[in-house]
Amino acid sequence: MPTRPKKIFVAQLTAGQQFQELFLVTKKSLAETKAGKPYLALGLMDRTGEIEARIWDNALQFEAQAEEGSFVLVQAVAKPFRDQMQLGVTALQRVAETAVDMADFMPTSPRPLAGMAAELEAVIAGINDPPLRALLRALFQGETLARFQRAPAAKKLHHAYIGGLIEHTLSIAGMAEQAAAHYPFIDRDMLIAGALVHDLAKIEEFDFARPPFNYTDRGRLVGHLVLGVDLVRQAAVQVEGIDSEQVDRLLHIILSHHGQYGFGSPVLPMTPEAILLHHLDDIDAKMNYMDGLRTKMCGGGWQWTEYQRHLERYLYLRAPGGEDAPDASGEAPEEPLEVSPGDARAEEETLPDAAPLPPPRAKKAVPQRQQSLF
Repeated sequence: MPTRPKKIFVAQLTAGQQFQELFLVTKKSLAETKAGKPYLALGLMDRTGEIEARIWDNALQFEAQAEEGSFVLVQAVAKPFRDQMQLGVTALQRVAETAVDMADFMPTSPRPLAGMAAELEAVIAGINDPPLRALLRALFQGETLARFQRAPAAKKLHHAYIGGLIEHTLSIAGMAEQAAAHYPFIDRDMLIAGALVHDLAKIEEFDFARPPFNYTDRGRLVGHLVLGVDLVRQAAVQVEGIDSEQVDRLLHIILSHHGQYGFGSPVLPMTPEAILLHHLDDIDAKMNYMDGLRTKMCGGGWQWTEYQRHLERYLYLRAPGGEDAPDASGEAPEEPLEVSPGDARAEEETLPDAAPLPPPRAKKAVPQRQQSLF
């Protein structure tokens, strides 16, 4: 079956634009307004990004056509809502996978993959400790290397695209080089080796053959920290002259890099290199996440995001285009109501015209709590 050419991508959508185009369904939720009317909330994506969509009329009719992971041809209009674009879908039809070009729906790192592969080789070549360098060469070869160059770093929140894992890894390695120069007592080779291997087992944790990316059974049952330890131990057996204590310190970086028991680390970071790696990893993940939020904003200047529940805060970010002038109000938006987060029409249909908005819910303070994107 010939493929249907895709001409309009998420990143190109403008307010008021009416169109008919192919998208991949990433999520689906059938909900009701307070008036009892069903509506369909969808996540739609292509290789340039993801967008929220709503079907207000005939939601039950279209629900069966929009299964998660399926391709759909939608008729829609793009509308700004809370400084982000949203689609109002009026018609939807399922399309066979054989009728689409998968490359149109596979998000990819903005960095050229070949350039990152060359940079990885240079980083490994720059490790001064011969056994540690040999261990890294034993790890980054063959099928493991090929999958590492294509894997995403996460399912959704940060670097969630083909080449995302190597991009994230090289970013941390670059910061690690600078941090090691700033703190001379740091074992520079160990820190950079830890940066390279800390997420290596995400090649086994995620299924990234086609979007939307998901966990493998092994990835969900075991996780990339334990799988990463297995990969390093197996490779270390092949390396002559490597010290067992050196291997243990590298394994400690892998196991502790989430930083807290509550985030999945079975041990807390207990070496300078492990503590540094944890914070560099966290910084890079959050910066990439915020950059992704920023690029989805409409207009220009400084704007508030919607409430970020996993970070327990709003974010104030500068949109990529337009003027840099801050929002005159300088106030964060109200936290969305639970009944219908994320779309204007739901609020219109669920709240009486004269009814005042309820006061924001009080938040329980959690002392010394951090937020993770892992």
